[in-house]
Amino acid sequence: MRLRPEPLWALSLYPDAGEGGGCLSVPRRVLPSGGPPNVERAAEEAGRRARGKIRRYAAANRLNRLGTLTYRGRGCHEPLLLREHLASFFRELRGGIGGRLAYVWVPQWHPGGHGLHAHFAVGRFVPRGLIERAWGHGFVHIKLLDGLPVGSGTLAEARLAARYLARYVGRDLDDERRLAGLHRYEVAQGFQPAKVECYGHSAEDVIEHASGYMRSAPERVWLSSSVEGWRGPPACWAQWD
Repeated sequence: MRLRPEPLWALSLYPDAGEGGGCLSVPRRVLPSGGPPNVERAAEEAGRRARGKIRRYAAANRLNRLGTLTYRGRGCHEPLLLREHLASFFRELRGGIGGRLAYVWVPQWHPGGHGLHAHFAVGRFVPRGLIERAWGHGFVHIKLLDGLPVGSGTLAEARLAARYLARYVGRDLDDERRLAGLHRYEVAQGFQPAKVECYGHSAEDVIEHASGYMRSAPERVWLSSSVEGWRGPPACWAQWD
């Protein structure tokens, strides 16, 4: 007789970002076709995934300097043009500092009708004069997120920057102005956080394995079992400081 495999939990740990998330592996089922797609839920899931990736990328690379790039005059209303300008902007920054540069940026439609502007985060000092010359289309703002409680380090600062940027990757970008195929955010290549897979037979099991790798217990733990009406497979998440 063929034995049914025991349920297996898998958790993806990102050590440099200090967090990991996982779920119970559920066998795929063939769902009946013909039903209308749940567009709202799909948008929610896409936004959730994008926010998680931004958070891990920013944390792993300690992106604790937050900036905003705006346009003068009538502004920019062309998403593709914004991306051209930003590609040139970051090339100029890399040339100006003479090396590689980790960054993440997200677009935002100005609520007042001025068109697009961009928010970005970097993890090292860049002279303001260089930022202004590299942008050249309007106005810049940049600040170090150092107003956290005493004892907070660059990891906490980077997580704060990520929370700010994550506001702009939700469903508000899924309107008629967002061109199909354009990403909700962009990052510098070559800086993706490393991932370690942890396996076990329960959420507590995989979190314990991850804690052994991190050499400490997590500061925060979330379990889907604590959420009433949870619709997805059983899941867990943990974060280390």
